[in-house]
Amino acid sequence: MLAECGKTKVLCTASVQDQVPHWMHSRHQGGWLTAEYSMLPNAGTPRKPRDGRTGRPLDGRSFEIQRLVGRALRCAIDLTVMPEVTLWVDCDVLQADGGTRTTSINGAIVALYDALLWMEEQKQLPRWPLRGLVSAVSVGVVGGTPMIDLDYHEDSSAEVDLSIVFASDDRLIEIQGAAEKQPFAMEQLQTMVAMAQKSCAEIRDLQKQALGI
Repeated sequence: MLAECGKTKVLCTASVQDQVPHWMHSRHQGGWLTAEYSMLPNAGTPRKPRDGRTGRPLDGRSFEIQRLVGRALRCAIDLTVMPEVTLWVDCDVLQADGGTRTTSINGAIVALYDALLWMEEQKQLPRWPLRGLVSAVSVGVVGGTPMIDLDYHEDSSAEVDLSIVFASDDRLIEIQGAAEKQPFAMEQLQTMVAMAQKSCAEIRDLQKQALGI
């Protein structure tokens, strides 16, 4: 699944591994889902060293983003009804212009849906485990004005920068972000969440269109 938002492009894939992590052994808790995120060296400017080439397996930003993607997807699926498998979701940024984490979530849920369809065709699912789609968008304040889906230049000058994830029933999954220069008012937060909610509903429509549902 190639997810695009503006100039940001993320390749999202999902695969099924026929085992669960060691810490789940003998617990009979169903399956597990985890995510990995990586930005290709020339996805942005300047070039980013490839993960594992600098003596460290993964930089802190990539680790934090892949944990966000994993948390968001686990909120969308009932893992207790899954067989003892691990769903691996990989998000590889091909081109970055802001919003790579939210674009990753938006594409990853589509890839996950396709993987579950395959499992269903193979008669590996006792029942459909996906509760609904998830969608995400960045929102912030730039020059005193709330803005949705910040690109790199907007993000780099924003006074407030948030990433917001919604479930398909408009319940919040995560709000991640902070003020950059000075505190912001609760009214501004409410405005940004409302903007994100509307945008995420539109993203869900596009996800459904891509899936043909």
